[in-house]
Amino acid sequence: MPQDHEEVVPGRRAVLEALRAGQPLRKILLARTAHGAVIREVVREAKRRGVVVQSIDPHRLDAHTSATHQGVIALVAARAPADLDEILEVARRRREPPFVLVLDGVEDPRNLGAIIRTADAAGVHGVVIPRHRAAGLTPAVARSSAGAVEHVVVATATNLVRAIEFLKHSSLWVVGADAAAPDVYHAARLVPPLALVLGGEGRGISRLVREHCDLLVRLPMRGKVASLNVSVAAGVLLYEAIRQMLTEGVHNRTRST
Repeated sequence: MPQDHEEVVPGRRAVLEALRAGQPLRKILLARTAHGAVIREVVREAKRRGVVVQSIDPHRLDAHTSATHQGVIALVAARAPADLDEILEVARRRREPPFVLVLDGVEDPRNLGAIIRTADAAGVHGVVIPRHRAAGLTPAVARSSAGAVEHVVVATATNLVRAIEFLKHSSLWVVGADAAAPDVYHAARLVPPLALVLGGEGRGISRLVREHCDLLVRLPMRGKVASLNVSVAAGVLLYEAIRQMLTEGVHNRTRST
C-alpha cells in the first residue's frame, strides 16, 4: 500500500534519469510484465546504486500514481540512507561512546518520524532501519520528524542480525525491548557504548534479532493494554539512557530543554 503523501517518479525514462542523477530513491517498483532495453538499464543502474527493485503485479502500480507509469515507478526518499560506519564516525568525531537506535520493522512513517525526532533530542548518533519490510526515509517520515532527519544519521541494513553483530564487534552493548523479558528496563545498565533495539508495531522484535541481543528488557504495563506505541517506548528507553548517563557522568551530547 502507498504511504501517506508518498512522492514517486513515474515512467521508464524518468526513473532511469533519476537513478543516473543520483536522486535519493527508496525503492523501484517494477511491473512483472515490464520488459525491454530501458527496463534492463533501470535494473542495472538500480543495482549499481544499491536501490532495491521490487517486482509486483501491474495493477498495484496504479495505487501509487495516476500518472502514466509504463510499468515502473521510483519511490522518492527524503534523503540518501547512510551505512553503519557513518554512524560510528559521528560518535568518533564527537569523541563520544556510540549511542545507536535499531528499529526492527517499524512500518508506520509517522512512528518512524517521531522516533527519529526523539532520537535527535536524546543525542543518538544514528538510527538503523531494515531495507525491506519497513518504513523508509520517505517525505512523510521527514515531515513527521519535524526536520530531525537532517540531523540524525539513518542507516539501512539488508540484514539486521548482521548489523547487530557489526555493532557488537564495535564494542557496543546491544539491549532489546521485549514484552516477555525478565528484566525491567530501569534495572539494566543502559549507558553507551549502547545500541537499543525496538520492534515494529504489533509483533515486536523478530526471533533472530532477539536471540542476538546481549540483554532483553521490558517496560512494565500496569493497565489493560498489552504494549506501548513504539515511538513512546523509544522515548522511555532513550531518556532512561540519558538519566543513567548523567548519573554516571558519561558525556554524550545532551542539552536541557
